[in-house]
Amino acid sequence: MYVPRNFAMRAEETAAALAAADLAHLVTHDDDGYLVTPVPLLYRTATNTLVGHVSRANPHWRRTGPSVAIFAGPQAYISPSFYVTKIETGKVVPTWNYEVLTVHGTLTAHDDPDWVRALVTELTDRHEQGRDSPWEIDDAPEAFTNAQIRAIVGIELSIDLIEGKAKMSQNQPERNRAGVIEGLRRSDAFSDQYVAERVADLNSGS
Repeated sequence: MYVPRNFAMRAEETAAALAAADLAHLVTHDDDGYLVTPVPLLYRTATNTLVGHVSRANPHWRRTGPSVAIFAGPQAYISPSFYVTKIETGKVVPTWNYEVLTVHGTLTAHDDPDWVRALVTELTDRHEQGRDSPWEIDDAPEAFTNAQIRAIVGIELSIDLIEGKAKMSQNQPERNRAGVIEGLRRSDAFSDQYVAERVADLNSGS
């Protein structure tokens, strides 16, 4: 991924983004071409791996090897009208602010019911935490759960390289960044509001 120096995420930002990551676009390439699967992945710090599962009918688990997991973060269109320099010089163009995390590694499959059950339990606990009545895997009938587990296969990406890019108007003068924050905050779109706060965070150096 092309990452200009001023858009490179700091190590602590990359670590936080990876810990919070959920849905990825998993991309694997082999002699048959590219295969892409949207799949929730969980980062395991102890093994430095991303783990998840796919349907047994999905051929992705049979096509292992070098792969990339792409996590898309907040994004928003940036209008030239946000920039103070539009009035000063007129030399402005539209652009896009966004964050993205790419995780490169080697993909392997785990066609093992015990491994998959442990993974599903881990994923469920992660995403149900904080709910008033968190659902647990044992809430479903055992026979039903076992059948569901047999219908999926575990996948694991052993991480070799992590790249984080946050393009959040860092290349603009401070007065333009302030205009971006103000312009996005006027929007009703949640994504615009989120990006406004990210630009503000980076503008303050936090």
